Amino acid sequence: MSEHAPLALLTAKGISKRFGGVQALSDVSFTINHGEIYGLIGPNGAGKTTLMRMIMHSIKLDRGKVTFFADRSSEGVVISARPAYAIARLGVVKTNQVIQDFEKLTIWDSLLFAVAEKRDERSFRMFGERRLWAEHEAEIQGYLDLLPFDNPFGFAKSAGEKKLLDIIRCLLLRPKLLLLDEPTAGLPADMRDRVMELIKKKATEENVSVLIVEHDLNVIWNLSDYVHFMAEGSVILQGNPAWIREHETVVEKYLGKGHVGR
Repeated sequence: MSEHAPLALLTAKGISKRFGGVQALSDVSFTINHGEIYGLIGPNGAGKTTLMRMIMHSIKLDRGKVTFFADRSSEGVVISARPAYAIARLGVVKTNQVIQDFEKLTIWDSLLFAVAEKRDERSFRMFGERRLWAEHEAEIQGYLDLLPFDNPFGFAKSAGEKKLLDIIRCLLLRPKLLLLDEPTAGLPADMRDRVMELIKKKATEENVSVLIVEHDLNVIWNLSDYVHFMAEGSVILQGNPAWIREHETVVEKYLGKGHVGR
């Protein structure tokens, strides 16, 4: 950690969302700093995934503002007024809770598609695959060596492979802020540990900030610098993992007494 005061990468102020008669989020405010990892926990229906989707503006805010400080400027960019693709280009990227995949693309082709630039998105330019391969082969292969697939030139078949493919695609975009929505769900323990080691390395060595929703609480306790606890659409507690884990409100509303001290 730096001796200087941490620099904010993203701030959310007073964001709220109602779906019909349900208040999904109510006046949520928090800050994410450069190079830090934040866990987001809470009971089902607390609003965790809704909050992430509102940061990406895939769900429109009813009230509030989300500001991103990509270049560490004093004013920042109000991303809650921008479309999702523009937010991703600024460096805010999110994995999917529900697995989504390009079913007709091989694993390698899907990863090459992730690194394609705007100029490559015209149909006649997509035939420039050799250039993409030459520029990104080493980077992609590095991820595949760490998170191996049965056949990287075939298709992702299992839920675990599709989850890994989604994570690697997001990392290839070289995010400044990575939102992870249940990234280890369906992964075996050894692969879960590899993913978490990689995320920690991205934060410490490349200054990537991370916000992670994960039901495997050992991941949250071991990975996070700070934890936000949500309940009933609000962030009601924020603090270091040890403090959050033992807080009586968290124990009562979420963990249960048997969890403390494990």
